[in-house]
Amino acid sequence: MSKQAPKARNVPTKVPGIYKTDSVRDVAESLNITNLPDIVASALASDVEYRIQQVVEEAARFMRHAKRTTLTTGDIDQALRVLNIEPLYGHFPYNPPTFRRALPFPQMQSAGTVYFVEDEEIEFDRVLREEKVTLPKGVTWTAHWLAVEGVQPLIPENPPAIPKEADPESAAAKQAGPPNASGSIFPLTPPSSDRPSPIQAAKQPQQHIPVKQVLSRELQLYYTRLTSSLLPPTSDYAKRTAALASLRHDAGLSPLLPYLVRWVGQGVVDALRSGSQSENDGKVLEVLLDVIGALLDNQTLGVEPYLHQLLPSIFSILLHSALPPSHAVQLRTTAAQILSHLLTHYSTTYPGLSSRIVKTLIVGLIGEAKSRSTREGAIRGLMGIGKEAVRQGLVKHQGAKIVGDECMPGESSPLVELVVEALKMIHPPSAHPTPLNPDSGGDASIIDELRNKLGNVFAERVVGDSAWARGILSDDSPET
Repeated sequence: MSKQAPKARNVPTKVPGIYKTDSVRDVAESLNITNLPDIVASALASDVEYRIQQVVEEAARFMRHAKRTTLTTGDIDQALRVLNIEPLYGHFPYNPPTFRRALPFPQMQSAGTVYFVEDEEIEFDRVLREEKVTLPKGVTWTAHWLAVEGVQPLIPENPPAIPKEADPESAAAKQAGPPNASGSIFPLTPPSSDRPSPIQAAKQPQQHIPVKQVLSRELQLYYTRLTSSLLPPTSDYAKRTAALASLRHDAGLSPLLPYLVRWVGQGVVDALRSGSQSENDGKVLEVLLDVIGALLDNQTLGVEPYLHQLLPSIFSILLHSALPPSHAVQLRTTAAQILSHLLTHYSTTYPGLSSRIVKTLIVGLIGEAKSRSTREGAIRGLMGIGKEAVRQGLVKHQGAKIVGDECMPGESSPLVELVVEALKMIHPPSAHPTPLNPDSGGDASIIDELRNKLGNVFAERVVGDSAWARGILSDDSPET
C-alpha cells in the first residue's frame, strides 16, 4: 500500500488592522527615522490599534453610565484620565466638531470612506465690519518693592493703604465746635510758600505709607540690655566686649538694625552737640564707632539700605573740629579705617559710592574757613581709602598747598607731619636721595610744578629727593 501524502497546513492569512503600517512609517520619517523595517512597523501599528481600542472601551463605559448613546470628547478625556494619560486639549464636549462624509474617489477605489471636518466659510466684509478685539498681553513677571525701609511704596502692585481710624477724643473735640479749626483762640497763621497750611498739607497725597513693625519681647529686652552695656560709664569692659561680639557674629538681628542705626546716629549727634570735649564724650564716640564696625562685619545683616544713615555719623566724627584732644587721633583713625572697610565691601554694590566719599573728603580738605582739625580728618580719610585718593586731594586739588599756606614757616605740627606721611604713601622716598638741581632745565620745571601743586612748605621737603618728587607728580589718575 502506498502511503498517503501529508496534508498541507493552512497558513492563516494575516488580516490587516485599522491602523496602517504606512501611517507608522510617516510618523517615523517625521522623526528622522528612515528605513523602518516592516516587522517593526507592523508591531507598532498593532500596539497603536490596541491602545486605541482600550481607550474607546473605557470611553464607552462612561457613555453607558451617562445613559447616552453618543460618544463625546468628554468621555474620551475621562478615559484618558483613568488610564493615566495626558488628555487631549482643544476639544470641548459642549462644542463637538461635525464630521462630513466625503464623496468616493473613482480613481482610488482602495481609499475607503473618508470623513472630514468642514471649515466655516468666512466673509471678509463681515470681518471688517465687526469690532476688532485686542489681544491681551502675554503672561509676564516682574519684581517690585513690597516695602523699602519699613515704608510701603504707592505702586499698583502693592495693596492700597488702610486709612487710620480717627481718634475718638479728637473727633469729639471737632464736633464741639471750637472758635478756630485748630482749637485755639488765636487766628490761624497764614500759609506761605515754604510752609503750607494744615488744610493744604492734609490735601497733599501721602507718598509713603509707614509699615508697622512690632519687635518681640525678647528683642526689646536684648536691645535694652545691649545699649545699656555699651555706653560708658555704666558699662564695664567685659560687658562691652561681649556686646560687640554679639553684634559682630549673631544672626537674627535684622529687625533691630534700623533701631541700632538710629541709636548710633542720635548718640553721635548728642556727643558732638554739647561741645564740652569731655573724656566721657570721647569714650562714647569710640564705642559708637565700634558698633558701626561690628554691624558692617556681621555678614547676616543687610546693611546696604542703611549706608546713607551710617555715613553721616562716620563723617561727623572724622571731620568734626572739636573732638576731645585725648581721643581725637584715635577717633579719626578708626573712622578712616571704617570708611576703608565700607568701600572694600560695598563699592561694587554701589559704583558711585567711592567717588562720593572722596568728593566729600576733598571738600573738607580744601574748603574755605575749614579748621585744621577738619583738614586733618579729611587727610586721614583719604589715606584710609588709598593712595589715588590721597593724590586727588593733596596734589591735584592742591590740598597740601592750602595746608602749607596756613602753617608758619618751619612749623613742625602733627598736621604737617600727617601731610608728609600722606605724600610718602603716594610714592615712598628713596633710600639714597638725590636732590633736584635748580640749574638744570628739567629739574627746574619739576621744582616749579612742586611749588605750584604742593606749596613752598612741602615743596622744600620734597625737593631734596628727586625720585620722590617725580613719583608724586607722575602717574596722575583721572579726576574723580
